[in-house]
Amino acid sequence: MNTGLSSLDELYREVILDHYQSPRNRGRLADPDVANAGSNPLCGDEIELSLRIRDGQVADVAFDGRGCSISQASASMMTEAIKGKPLEAVRAVLGEFKTLMTDKNAEAVDAAALGDLEALQGVRRYPVRVKCALLPWNVLQESLELYRAGQARGGQHE
Repeated sequence: MNTGLSSLDELYREVILDHYQSPRNRGRLADPDVANAGSNPLCGDEIELSLRIRDGQVADVAFDGRGCSISQASASMMTEAIKGKPLEAVRAVLGEFKTLMTDKNAEAVDAAALGDLEALQGVRRYPVRVKCALLPWNVLQESLELYRAGQARGGQHE
């Protein structure tokens, strides 16, 4: 049984390495509806996120930044998980991922719902690295709050 766990861990490491070496949606959007940045000063991870929101869904998303493989892979996986999704679904994935990373008693997550993000569940064993995995998600949460605040003030969003 231990062999199965180590092969699963190896698969997760490969997924994280793939997203780190070949990040998806890397860059900056021209004229985003919301752009935001965050950092983890303790380890030097930095993430910039830009979102284009149309008709209540994430029409496009991009991230830029630097840092460890965990933070950068998490950002890449996050952009894939939210691109094209309604804001309500984005908030649900955000909540589910944060629960996965912070609640050691959380039941196994729906792998189909999280896709490659499931590979980050092993990070929970290293509490100091959880902040790395959560950084892009914290920036996303703040970005959604900024977008919502802009709408409440009568901001121009399609």
